[in-house]
Amino acid sequence: MKNFIFGYARVSTESQNLDRQLDALQKHGVDHIYNEKMTGTKKDRPELAKMLDRMTEGDTVVIESLSRLGRSTKDLIELVELFNQQNVNLVSLKESIDTSTPTGKLLFTLMSAIAQFERDVIADRTKEGLKSARARGRIGGRPKTNGDAVKKAIKLYNTGQYTIKEIEELTGVKKDTLYRTLRGDNHNGERPTT
Repeated sequence: MKNFIFGYARVSTESQNLDRQLDALQKHGVDHIYNEKMTGTKKDRPELAKMLDRMTEGDTVVIESLSRLGRSTKDLIELVELFNQQNVNLVSLKESIDTSTPTGKLLFTLMSAIAQFERDVIADRTKEGLKSARARGRIGGRPKTNGDAVKKAIKLYNTGQYTIKEIEELTGVKKDTLYRTLRGDNHNGERPTT
């Protein structure tokens, strides 16, 4: 099976021009270019998502610069880690990075280590916060929902006259709590439909 070389280009606004990036990617010999005009701070980038869905082991992603790929350092590290897990190479033309080389593989390793370190630090902070809260008599987790409100929500649900959103607004009971309670009441264990 042929390995593909995908290009990804992005500019932040409609008024900006993609030509410089597209020219650089075509010069590199990519098979297909995904491009979009939207700010990198937007989480939903449909063209990037399409490329991520299409890439398979051994493929290569080429970008004009790292700033075109990631919304933030954290986002960039997560994407690089995803490429590493899927054995997809990354080439950044501006920074002269090619993860199919020993130096590029070192970059993958460093970025993955940074991502793991960040996850570990967050986990440690969460544990410390819970321990500190318990020492002050507070217990972590979700706050308990008012039992009367849950009973009212179930009654409204059973009438069949209200949507889940309307029930949430009328009672303050979140749909997950309602569904969890209904699953406990339903002997067949099926999730109710919205």
